[in-house]
Amino acid sequence: MAETDPKRLMDPKTGFCHQTGTYSSLRRPLPLPPINQPLSVAEFCLSLFQRTSTDGSTTFVVNETAGESLSHSQFVSQVRSLAYSLQQRYSLSQNDVAFVVSPPSIHIPVVYFALLSLGIIVSPSNPLSSNSEIAYQIQLSKSVIAFATSKAFHKIPFLKHGTILLDSPEFLSMLTESNIDNIIKSVKVNQSDTAAILYSSGTTGRVKGVMVTHRNLIGILAIIHRYNMDQGKDNGMPPWRPVTFFTVPLFHAFGFFMLLGMVLSASTVVLVERFDFEEMLRAVEKYKVTAMPVSPPVVVAFVKSGLTKKYNLSSLQRLGCGGASLGEEMAQRFRKKFPNVLLAQGYGLTETSGGATRAIGPEEAGRYGSVGRLAENMEGKIVDPETGEALPPGQRGELWLRGPTVMKGDEKATAETLDSEGWLKTGDICYFDSEGFLYVVDRLKELIKYKAYQVPPAELEHLLHSHPEIVDAAVIPYPDEEAGQIPMAYVVRNPGSNITQAQVMDFIAKQVAPYKKIRRVAFINSIPKTPAGKILRRELINHSLSNGLSKL
Repeated sequence: MAETDPKRLMDPKTGFCHQTGTYSSLRRPLPLPPINQPLSVAEFCLSLFQRTSTDGSTTFVVNETAGESLSHSQFVSQVRSLAYSLQQRYSLSQNDVAFVVSPPSIHIPVVYFALLSLGIIVSPSNPLSSNSEIAYQIQLSKSVIAFATSKAFHKIPFLKHGTILLDSPEFLSMLTESNIDNIIKSVKVNQSDTAAILYSSGTTGRVKGVMVTHRNLIGILAIIHRYNMDQGKDNGMPPWRPVTFFTVPLFHAFGFFMLLGMVLSASTVVLVERFDFEEMLRAVEKYKVTAMPVSPPVVVAFVKSGLTKKYNLSSLQRLGCGGASLGEEMAQRFRKKFPNVLLAQGYGLTETSGGATRAIGPEEAGRYGSVGRLAENMEGKIVDPETGEALPPGQRGELWLRGPTVMKGDEKATAETLDSEGWLKTGDICYFDSEGFLYVVDRLKELIKYKAYQVPPAELEHLLHSHPEIVDAAVIPYPDEEAGQIPMAYVVRNPGSNITQAQVMDFIAKQVAPYKKIRRVAFINSIPKTPAGKILRRELINHSLSNGLSKL
């Protein structure tokens, strides 16, 4: 018997099909290139870029900190030159992994595109990571070559093909090769090949490497392309070409796919090496920035800071907010202060190559507290964590997602997170309302979201347990207006120990990246646990919120 098309049975208001328990996207279906057509995400972006009517001399990327910039034609020329140089000077094979660790710079998009065009897997990391964190990521990704700045060079262990320094004369010479054949197209990259290994924290503790394919990225970029085309059409204009200031890191899934999207839309990207709120405002005025991908702390700063009055921000049209959830009250306060700027929230994970839901236009963005509707080609389920039953609108359960942007897998936790039918279990408790808008309620997972970074409590607990004066410890999220959440530790001291809160925080700070620091400590007689030994975090969270610190 032929399968029933769930689209035919779905409720046109919510996208929900009672028969299958599945929510379908309410957006127009978006055709993608045939899956068996060899195509790298770099080629996909550059082919769409070449169809734009842009003048190659327009600026593609600016590093405001260093005062450097690249035009679109310089960017394309450097990508081809670097790809050619890598083929000539290094015996790299397709599907080899290249580790990239650098602050934002005009070289990063060139490195990403050259590697992706050659079928080499890009694995970008946070330059603030500690030596041991980087060593672990390199081991996890099986990287054979690295691209880094001189400053980060000491953190990188010995690799088969060594480390290319992005600030060396050798690297700069690789960007200026002339008389190259069309080298990019000579490599056959399948869409199912892994394009990037992006790092995401797992509930079980240490970081995991998420394998994202060329197809996954093409799926998300096709959505960005449609959005830009529609924006132009709706206003009777050519496709929208934003001038975008990047507040999100280029190694983060959000920054990674947004950067690729800037190429295909022939847009202009403004980068700074280290984020500073006032420097960002200055750049908005100087470059007439129209759009910004942001995390909730940046929205909070816009709302609360008096500095916004010092600069002309009239060019700003749109903030796309993701990475963590933004409170309803904060979204309303933003709209009141900046009535002409669209604040559109979205939801995505590293495992969905970025955006899985988003709000489009003022009406959808006005649904405060919601993260929008399912993106094109995406399906969702709300599953009762106890019974496994698929739930209708208005009922809360774990969000499962399926679609072309869902990851290929990761090296360990795939069976836990991806089922045999391709459903990704997000670990987030959510519900859809009666019009197909998604609301994120809480996390099943225990990750702490500090700004847009993920901090796994188990990793910090591990380190706390290694201190000779600490008997036991638990780490929980503690609400913070600016950061969203901060890591807070409950610590059981050894009898006779006088270890202080500051000493505990300092002990961790020396071993982790800054965003993982413990920023609040309470001492306690024992950690509440289940009979099986699992920490009752909810109890600790409730204590911390009810000013119960003194009572513990």
